[in-house]
Amino acid sequence: MKSKTWSIRTMTQLALLTAITLVLAYTPIGYLPLGPFNVSFLSVPVCIGAIVMGPGVGAFLGLVFGLTSFGNALSGGSVMGVALLSVSPVGYFMQSVVGRVLMGACVGLIFRAVRKLDKRGIWSYAVGAVCAPLLNTVFYMGLMCLIFYNCEYVQNLVASTGAANPILLVLAVVGVQGLIEVLVCGVVGSIISKAVDAALGRRKPAQASGKPDGEKMKI
Repeated sequence: MKSKTWSIRTMTQLALLTAITLVLAYTPIGYLPLGPFNVSFLSVPVCIGAIVMGPGVGAFLGLVFGLTSFGNALSGGSVMGVALLSVSPVGYFMQSVVGRVLMGACVGLIFRAVRKLDKRGIWSYAVGAVCAPLLNTVFYMGLMCLIFYNCEYVQNLVASTGAANPILLVLAVVGVQGLIEVLVCGVVGSIISKAVDAALGRRKPAQASGKPDGEKMKI
């Protein structure tokens, strides 16, 4: 890895996004309690890092997000987290941490793909930003159904929602939560990501071929 890849500016950006993730995780502004779930806004810095700096940084910030989520369950801050953690700590680690790492990496990969098609940079940032909360929900709830579907807590959710299968359960429990996360991350994430790229002189129309920029971190 070339030394210029790890520039001071790049490291500063990564440190700043990590700090923002931690601030959101450990202050009331990062989570909005909604029944047994928490509406999470931590996907915002993850999507910004994934879009501006690539899938490797997205995966790292997803790891930070996931570890704070796991810690939140350990401290009793999440009703669902506490319940699932008591069933299987390893399973909940997979759900809360591994799922977020995959989310961050996938957002970066998706943005790279759509940015090649969006030569003028009009809609690709919005697509990348919206993918973050959507994939966060898909991986988190998908792993919950895969690992914990037959446990008492999840079966109580099934009974209370009347869901006939895991897909209907996911749709039933994340409706309002998912909409809020998509709106917040889609708007804030796309605006900030595009502004940062513009401020740093990246991805100008002539560079829209999708080739990596010299200043970008390649992880």
